[in-house]
Amino acid sequence: MSYQETLQKHLRITLLRLLLDDPRYTMNDSMLKDLTEDYGHTPSRDKTRTELAWLKEQGLITIDGESGVLIVTLTERGKDVAQGRATVPGVKRPSPRS
Repeated sequence: MSYQETLQKHLRITLLRLLLDDPRYTMNDSMLKDLTEDYGHTPSRDKTRTELAWLKEQGLITIDGESGVLIVTLTERGKDVAQGRATVPGVKRPSPRS
């Protein structure tokens, strides 16, 4: 696996886990981008939106809004992946939380 693929898998699980940590399982894309920096990621807004679109294609999130700020919501399947109860190729399996 390449360096870029590894980073991509880590960014995807980070996005899912950030949504999981929100009481309503929802955030806007700008907040998600900013919060990923707390986990060592530095994606551009375009990269964040590209990964969110991929997660949507996998049925892990929903996205509302066409322009401006996008509202992202975790699906039940996405919650299962974020908690490590299901796996999706292309998303890193989360480590157990302490």
